[in-house]
Amino acid sequence: MPYTTLISTEELARHIGDPDWAIVDCRFSLQDTEQGRRHYLAAHIPGAVYAHLDEDLSGPIIPGQTGRHPLPAQATFVETLSRWGIDEGVQVVAYDDAGGMVASRLWWMLRWLGHEAVAVLDGGWLRWQREGRPVGRGSESRPARTFVPAPRPELLADVHEVLAALENPHVRLLDARSADRYRGENETLDARAGHIPGAISAPYAENLDAEGCFQSPEALRERFTRLLAGTPPEQAIFYCGSGVSAAHNLLALAHAGLGDARLYVGSWSDWINDPNRPIATGEEPSQA
Repeated sequence: MPYTTLISTEELARHIGDPDWAIVDCRFSLQDTEQGRRHYLAAHIPGAVYAHLDEDLSGPIIPGQTGRHPLPAQATFVETLSRWGIDEGVQVVAYDDAGGMVASRLWWMLRWLGHEAVAVLDGGWLRWQREGRPVGRGSESRPARTFVPAPRPELLADVHEVLAALENPHVRLLDARSADRYRGENETLDARAGHIPGAISAPYAENLDAEGCFQSPEALRERFTRLLAGTPPEQAIFYCGSGVSAAHNLLALAHAGLGDARLYVGSWSDWINDPNRPIATGEEPSQA
């Protein structure tokens, strides 16, 4: 059975060197976009290839038309996956040093293209290091394979669907950013502060325990059942600042056994491109 949500360090360690397992290092810093690559070259899980958030997991930014991390063209991403040696027979494991926040983006993107055998390393690089497990150094690669996509457009929501959701009480919007950014406080990344009207605050960091691992499926199920408040997951739309950390919530939702919701990839950084789109600040009445 493939791993489709999370995988433990113990299980991954048993598959180091397996040609049918692809390990992808997704470490990345918004403040220093080359830091992740430097850290990868210095030390990484043996056999891992490196995925750069801006170069590999995002497409070109079009000012005024996209968010900060738009999806790459499907054909471009397929080429990247093929270069990383990923096809339908490969189990992919993604990891980072940020509680799975960036690794979840790769997890979601693979599922968007129909690849189910992808999991995020629970506890990530930090846990791997704490446990004293082996490391590789320098740049690594895998023999190329041919990735054949089977796109799942139902996992995406565009800005028009989000606008329609403002008038539809049957659709739930959930904001994965920190609670202060949701309220419109301490905004340091985007030009305007606040949240999409009606959205519920659902910080992705609350999916994790004190050790940086995901909470149990039971705890996550309780959390998202409360946040969804009766809305079926397929009628929920998750967003964040630029379509990265919201994938963490989608991973947690799946790990809880609640199924799939949709991702608004453009997220807040796309929403604010149009000054006519409404903005709310503070708490929503349902959370005040």
